[in-house]
Amino acid sequence: NACNWHCAYCQVPDLQRGVAPEIDLVLLRSELLELLDDILNGDFMLRRVSEDSRKLCDIAISGNGEPTSCSAFDAVVEVIIDVMSIYDLALPLRLISNGSYVHRQHVQRGLKLMAEQHGEVWIKGEAVSDAAIRRMNGVSLDAARLCRQVEAVAALCPTWIQTCLMAWDDQPPAEQEIQDYIEFLKQLGSDGIAVRGVLLYGLARPSLQDEAKHLKALDGDWMRAVAAKVEEATGLQVKLSL
Repeated sequence: NACNWHCAYCQVPDLQRGVAPEIDLVLLRSELLELLDDILNGDFMLRRVSEDSRKLCDIAISGNGEPTSCSAFDAVVEVIIDVMSIYDLALPLRLISNGSYVHRQHVQRGLKLMAEQHGEVWIKGEAVSDAAIRRMNGVSLDAARLCRQVEAVAALCPTWIQTCLMAWDDQPPAEQEIQDYIEFLKQLGSDGIAVRGVLLYGLARPSLQDEAKHLKALDGDWMRAVAAKVEEATGLQVKLSL
């Protein structure tokens, strides 16, 4: 997922920042129809997916470039919804985003369409302090701006905070970083910003970015302890994936 700001752990080769490329809507529809037919009626799962993962869980909109920067975002959502209806798919339509273009009217329309189809947004939030954001995402951003973006997205479509934690130079995130993160989530609640919960996960695959030499997966017990701490402190549901 190549967003306007990215996480150093990304497994995307030749990761690039910036806006999404122009989308050929006719080609999108054709390729999505073909892929879904292969998944549902063909042997795609047998050929490409391990036996324990052969389940179609959702249709996701993500990278290359921040998805909401797409000039035809609402039209893309319309195409996907139409194709899903052809196959009568009762699946979540998910957007993985940083929320940076939610102020645009066509993006807001697309998010409203997603909400009507029981869709949801996974908005990235790896860190909330200026220094941690700069290290993790390579941009200058503060918690206040991130809060505004979460608020704008959550007002239009059900929203989860998606957070990846990993060790940096063999060290887990500092206790203060975890506490800042918890306070950020608590502030969302105090401000009346309704998020569904937190999607917490670790580093599952080797990174393809230059920062890879600094990164290592965290111990499972450490991750479970943090998940429990976040859930207890905020009252939000935390879904942990190791």
